[in-house]
Amino acid sequence: MTEDRGTGRDPAGEETLADAFWSVARRLRDTSQETLAPWDITPAHLRALRVLRRHGVMRLSELSDRLHIAPRSATEVVDALESRGLARRRPDPGDRRATLVEVTDDGTSVLDAVRGTEAERVFGRLSQTDRAHLARILRKLRD
Repeated sequence: MTEDRGTGRDPAGEETLADAFWSVARRLRDTSQETLAPWDITPAHLRALRVLRRHGVMRLSELSDRLHIAPRSATEVVDALESRGLARRRPDPGDRRATLVEVTDDGTSVLDAVRGTEAERVFGRLSQTDRAHLARILRKLRD
């Protein structure tokens, strides 16, 4: 099968792999926003919390690098998380000019709650085997 570049579908009129992928990505984004509403956080906040939990305490500059966002944007994200008690800043003992950021216990609780809710809403229809296959394929595409 070859894709008809004008319609994004193959000549038989079936959905292409790219169409299906982007449709799922849009659904994930919409579902994520619904899932996060009870905690009053955005997908950007969630990404920052996940990075902080995965990599531990870090400087704001490192967080912005890991999130691939401008330092000012990282500051705004951390401001929002800190105002909700989900992250906290503290001085860097090795450099008085630098600030470290870490996830709080409340932030960890939110991450755990979101993880269960988000996974079930999006991937609940998949068997454990299908989930494992999808995770392997997505990691391969990412890397």
